[in-house]
Amino acid sequence: MIIVDTALKKRLAEGNPVRVAMVGAGYMGRGIALQILSAMPGLRLVAMTSRDVSKAVLAYREAGVDELRSVSTPEELENAMAAGVYAVSDDPTVLCRAGGIEAIIETTGDVESGARVALEALSHGKHVILMNAETDAAVGPMLKVYADRNGVVYTYTDGDEPGVAMNLYRFVESIGYKPVLMGQIKGFLNRYRNPETQRAFAEKHKQSAAMVASFADGSKLALESAIIGNATGFRPGVRGMYGHQCAHVKDLLNHFTPDMFKDGGMVDFVLGAEPHTGAFVMGYNDHPVKRAYMSYFKFGDGPLYMFYTPYHLPHLQLPHSVARAVLFQDPTLTPLGAPVCEAIAFAKRDLRAGEILDGMGGFTCYGMIDSYDLSEAERFLPMSLSVDCRLKRDIPKDQPLRYDDVALPVGRTCDRLRAEQTAHFAKRPVRAQAPA
Repeated sequence: MIIVDTALKKRLAEGNPVRVAMVGAGYMGRGIALQILSAMPGLRLVAMTSRDVSKAVLAYREAGVDELRSVSTPEELENAMAAGVYAVSDDPTVLCRAGGIEAIIETTGDVESGARVALEALSHGKHVILMNAETDAAVGPMLKVYADRNGVVYTYTDGDEPGVAMNLYRFVESIGYKPVLMGQIKGFLNRYRNPETQRAFAEKHKQSAAMVASFADGSKLALESAIIGNATGFRPGVRGMYGHQCAHVKDLLNHFTPDMFKDGGMVDFVLGAEPHTGAFVMGYNDHPVKRAYMSYFKFGDGPLYMFYTPYHLPHLQLPHSVARAVLFQDPTLTPLGAPVCEAIAFAKRDLRAGEILDGMGGFTCYGMIDSYDLSEAERFLPMSLSVDCRLKRDIPKDQPLRYDDVALPVGRTCDRLRAEQTAHFAKRPVRAQAPA
């Protein structure tokens, strides 16, 4: 981030701000738009799309933009850009195919939208910044393959916990401490929360009740932890992770020893701990002189040390990921290669044959992380791909769902990419390094 501000000022001084477009104008999309348009002159949000165009219009209006142009073709968008006019549309392909746009932000939280938009944008030579854990957890490794083929960056975002954790991982590694455990600081977890139980909170904060429920029931945690694992090679120590309840994130040091990481690093989370938000990385270094220095600076006696960031601000930090991708070809967080973690769908209640699964934060399923190898061997159903699947048989509460239990919706891009990903990475394992 420190070098990004200087680089953006240079682009602005040259009269050439980074041109970016965004798909999605919901709660986060509006916040991102406001941040770029009001606080980051080195970026220019040239266009937004939403299924309900009025939401894109509102996002621009809240940021003080008066003149807008509605566009329905790439050519119309290019003309609007040439005239210096911001544009709105209901068609994401217009943004992905228009010339002159350097990056696409995808914020819908919809697995199928994310897959289609990312694939279209990458295929047209545009960097992709996802704030869409549903897509990245399911098909991110394959989208990274497409990005590499087209010479562009595919990345998850800074500001969301996976990006915050990865920034910290890189810092810890850069100072000579080996990351061995990483994850997020979570305040609450109840696997059976649903849109009805979370409705009052959602309405208070003007968010989707299902989205809020996906935070409370651990499904979003599972997806985001899988994203971290796929970017580092880290795996959960147990299904669902340990998730120790602690007074402070530093107390996690009491629950782990170096021997626990002999087979590689782990993804995990801490529950109810101060500072109650953000991300952490546990680092390892056994050098006796370095241990003495760390003790002096109140980091403990080692050889395990806790580093943490006490905040995550997605709408404020995502623009840094755009700048890093465009200006430095530096992904904030991107898959290493073959997937190593999976967020699996579990029955939230007794489910009956014929029911249609309602996906993230719904009434039917919750997600938990496990190793990808186990999930693939058992044909477990990924949580983010469960939406709109029809059950073929009854599934008892708290049991994992398998592909054989459901009929997938017909013709989804996300399912095609998933099948392509499975075939592409067959017998290509990724291994995390153990502490030195």
